[in-house]
Amino acid sequence: MASPANKGGRSLAPALLVVVALMAVVALAPRGASAALSCSTVYSALMPCLGYVESGGEVPQECCGGIKNIVATASSTPDRRAACTCLKNVARGVTAGPCLSRAAGLPGRCGVQLPYKISPNVNCDSI
Repeated sequence: MASPANKGGRSLAPALLVVVALMAVVALAPRGASAALSCSTVYSALMPCLGYVESGGEVPQECCGGIKNIVATASSTPDRRAACTCLKNVARGVTAGPCLSRAAGLPGRCGVQLPYKISPNVNCDSI
């Protein structure tokens, strides 16, 4: 079984791009009090999205579940900003256009509407 970090010899960068797509989703989560999310929590929740971001096709239910989990977990401004920062740092290293397009479309494919275009240049402090 290939590891997620080197699935079929492919780079982990597209998988991490999924995280970028979800930073906007995290920004929409309801406010509340909680500790800031860790990057490992965000990445783990989004790993089921890797295959779709790399190759297209059907979005796995587990991917949408991960997106919804991040939204539910990121209930405070510090949570949303922490998740956004994790995703933004990863997105800076991703340059694959098709992967970025698929990642940007994930929230919509999972039934979440975003008020802005997903970009590695997002200002996490404005969330």
